[in-house]
Amino acid sequence: MKKIISAMLAALMIMSLTACGGSGGNDGGSGDAATDGGSSTPAQDSASTDTSDVANDPAVTLVYAEVNPLDTIVGQTGQHFKEKVEELSGGSITIDLQPAGVLGSENDVLDAMVGGSTSIDISRISAFALTGYGCQKSMLLSLPYTFESRDHWWNFANSELAPDFLNEPQENGLPLRGIFYGEEGFRHFFTKEPVADIGDLAGMKLRVSNDPVMNGLVEGLGASPTVVSFAELYSALQTGVVDGAEQPIANYKSNAFPEVANNLILDGHTLGAIQVVICDNAWNKLTEAQQAVLYEAGRDTQAFNASLSEEEENKVLEELKASGCNVVDVPDKSAWVEAVQGVIAANTSGYEDLYQQLVDMK
Repeated sequence: MKKIISAMLAALMIMSLTACGGSGGNDGGSGDAATDGGSSTPAQDSASTDTSDVANDPAVTLVYAEVNPLDTIVGQTGQHFKEKVEELSGGSITIDLQPAGVLGSENDVLDAMVGGSTSIDISRISAFALTGYGCQKSMLLSLPYTFESRDHWWNFANSELAPDFLNEPQENGLPLRGIFYGEEGFRHFFTKEPVADIGDLAGMKLRVSNDPVMNGLVEGLGASPTVVSFAELYSALQTGVVDGAEQPIANYKSNAFPEVANNLILDGHTLGAIQVVICDNAWNKLTEAQQAVLYEAGRDTQAFNASLSEEEENKVLEELKASGCNVVDVPDKSAWVEAVQGVIAANTSGYEDLYQQLVDMK
């Protein structure tokens, strides 16, 4: 991981220059300017933009939505981004970080941003959240067992291919642009009753969001996908509406899920790929120097996230074990991988070559 991080800042410079480089105009972001991977865009110019006088630019406050608490990996990532933006902007940009889902679920926030709301400017989202808005490339990042390790993920996130994915919302005409990538650890299933292997999930009602990939994953494992909002998940587990769910380890603990589902099986079906996006309404309020600050802060925060995630996850895992959580290792995932081949095949149709590029980056 350290050698990945050491090369990160240079790679992130390339990514941020091309990321979400749509026109940025008041038409909500035409995809035309980004179809070649981001050449000649405002984002590309940001690296050479003079930010020496940015502190004197008009003051602006940007509301940042985060569904998880601040003590999670993504919460700490958001806090770091806030501090870096405010530092680099000399105070001309204030980030109003709203954690713990106070602004709504991830889907609610995205719906508001895509719909032109002016009450939420920035959001940290899961990569798969964009699949509901026609972002097929983003969907590939959420397919089960695509990334074998964190290094595998960062090989992609620091590659020349990454900007094409980060820029996808603008290419599709959505009023969103990506700022940076990150990850919150591998996602694992947790259940009310003990689970020793894949067969024990058969027939269980497992919580899913309204996501076809996750639905297919759960069905492939022989379980029943049950849609429950994240805000209602604790009570759904408590009352038996669902028998289990899945989350990254840090989120599992921080949201107190061990209180109602104290069995965690480390199947690592998906890496929790994340990205931070800003809506065009907010982007267009910023000066060029302030836009450049967001990208610079994003580069720094992506490196911060890479250095934080694994260490934080291991720390939380030990805390869970010490508190009596039933943690089950899965040393051989071959049965799990085989069970989800159907959902992988169904969701890579037409994108087989691109998906293979992701797989080969390990």
